[in-house]
Amino acid sequence: MFTIELTLKYTALPLSVQKKTTEGAEAAYRSVVEAMRTGNPILLELSCDQQPGKKVTVMVSELAAVQVFEKSSTATASGRPPGFFAMTAE
Repeated sequence: MFTIELTLKYTALPLSVQKKTTEGAEAAYRSVVEAMRTGNPILLELSCDQQPGKKVTVMVSELAAVQVFEKSSTATASGRPPGFFAMTAE
């Protein structure tokens, strides 16, 4: 199972949908990146393969980042998906 995670501007919690195949995940990822690059379409709708009734629609202008990763049994101890950075309190 692959997860496509969307990060919105000014929002701490990401939105995500799951895809069963590599091809489905890559197609969804490419459509999000292309929408972010061009600003077209204005609204982007993604559906989830794991939960068939789950859909998410976002305004492309509010997208800050997208990542795709494979859900595996080697998840971190915290159960959180891989990310790009870590914040530490000192």
